[in-house]
Amino acid sequence: MSARVEGAIGALYPFLDAQPTDVETVLAAVARSTAEKAAEIVALRESLVAEQGQRLVDCARRFAAAFRAGGTLFAFGNGGSSTDAQDVAQLFLHPPKVASPLPAISLTHDVALITALSNDVGFDVVFARQLAAFGRAGDIAVGLSTSGGSTNVLRAFEEAARRGMLTVGIAGYDGGRMAESEVIDHLFVVPSASVHRVQEAQTTLYHVLWELTQQALADEL
Repeated sequence: MSARVEGAIGALYPFLDAQPTDVETVLAAVARSTAEKAAEIVALRESLVAEQGQRLVDCARRFAAAFRAGGTLFAFGNGGSSTDAQDVAQLFLHPPKVASPLPAISLTHDVALITALSNDVGFDVVFARQLAAFGRAGDIAVGLSTSGGSTNVLRAFEEAARRGMLTVGIAGYDGGRMAESEVIDHLFVVPSASVHRVQEAQTTLYHVLWELTQQALADEL
């Protein structure tokens, strides 16, 4: 293993560095690291409730109005955000408890379509082209990005806005290019420099958004 790789691993997990150590020391370091990370995500989630709670309620009400009018939710993202997009679609379409299933599609699910568009046209349009084909005015576009700077996600938002769709961004760090966009109706930013904490908190955000949407549909919000 190169010194560069060892250094990167050591920065993330100092208890796994190349220096010999005893098992008790390693276990104590693992326990301490786990407790610190758990405390970080709890504090981050609590701060999001305080800072973005009302905005989540407002967004959920617009979700409910869109679904009542026959709208469909389209979710998209890259890498880890791709799996989150699939989770968003699964959550709305196949809720984990007794709740109303809502029409939702993940644009990252069809590998054949994504690879065809990437190969024949370009990766920047893999989501925008799908929204151009399937999206309608009144539908919902939910784009996820830890950096907020994914070009294909931003292109999808532009296409969604042209079609009169409700646009919702979920980003990390300082929001990146998403925060500069004029076509995103609702933007939720997880203010953390850790990609791990960002994605953990983003999961909380869209689960809360789903629960609030269900409440809004039941006229309880």
